[in-house]
Amino acid sequence: MLHIMSTKCRALAVIGCFLPFMLSAQNSFVFQEQSIAPGTHQKFKLKIAEGKDSTFIPISVFHGSQPGPVLGLTAGVHGYEYAPILAAQQIAQRIDPSTLSGTVLLVHLANVPAFLGRSPYVNPTDQKNLNREFPGKAEGSTTEQIAYQITQEVIARSDYFLDMHSGDAPEDLRPYVGYYRSGRFPEASQQGEAMARALGFDHIVIFDVANERMDEPSLYCSQEAFHRQIPSVDIECGRLGTVHTTDVDPIVKGVMSLLRHLGMTKGEPISLKAPIIIQERTSVTSPQDGIFYSLKTSGEFVAEGMKVGYITDFFGENPVDVFANASGIILYIIGTPPIKQGETVVRIGLMPTPKKPE
Repeated sequence: MLHIMSTKCRALAVIGCFLPFMLSAQNSFVFQEQSIAPGTHQKFKLKIAEGKDSTFIPISVFHGSQPGPVLGLTAGVHGYEYAPILAAQQIAQRIDPSTLSGTVLLVHLANVPAFLGRSPYVNPTDQKNLNREFPGKAEGSTTEQIAYQITQEVIARSDYFLDMHSGDAPEDLRPYVGYYRSGRFPEASQQGEAMARALGFDHIVIFDVANERMDEPSLYCSQEAFHRQIPSVDIECGRLGTVHTTDVDPIVKGVMSLLRHLGMTKGEPISLKAPIIIQERTSVTSPQDGIFYSLKTSGEFVAEGMKVGYITDFFGENPVDVFANASGIILYIIGTPPIKQGETVVRIGLMPTPKKPE
């Protein structure tokens, strides 16, 4: 009898030692009615629409062996922005669920029709810009359904969110990251700033959202997350719809640093002491259709009134000069000849004019 009791005591003691670990053990993650075991990952194709406009969203779910937050990542919201799409492929290879804490929901390519159709800005099936359609519609057009599925299956299930972009086909873009900020959501704003800094880019743009704007449709992918009080950041890295390792590598490096910042993987995140902070932006639009000749490139500093390019008619005549409307850094400028009336020619991040050396 004593022997039996001592055996039970030892068993209870062992259970007591491991109880804290048992209580904190990772549970399975359910996605699309499939259970994903801790320390594993699964690939999914979310079906969109039916018939001739049917498509899908390729998503990988990495469910860590330890508890932690859920990070949502999207690439390819614009199908001609290739650097983030290729970066997503590398990120998927580098995430190890056996050593991961938490869960990563990775949308490899949000806009498959635009990608396969080599279509800048819009989905060729309905001519809609996916990054203007959030939160989407369950029974809407193809693009609206894509936005709805990403909202419901990825954004709504995330604790943190990152949307990855680059310069589309005509955009000569300077790399930067941005985060959302609003007086309505101070905690999400502060966490977004910390996330932006952890991505390791030397230029950070603040996307200020007016309090009253928070009650309107979000339109943008990452802003939909922020409207849900989810800390949200964007990467913009890559230009003119091209792919170079100099564009892909910083995205991969930044995402892996973000995972460390969020405590999802071990190690210290990138730490830049003094990134350039851009709080305001302004745009110059084209006064006419025609052919644009750029005299500047992204990343250049311009002073207010400086000539950045000119537009001719289709006979190459009657040039109209385009001037900077503020002093600052060129975040992007149209880098190809076609230009339409009302289209943004240049986007400037406002900065003080640098002092001339005495």
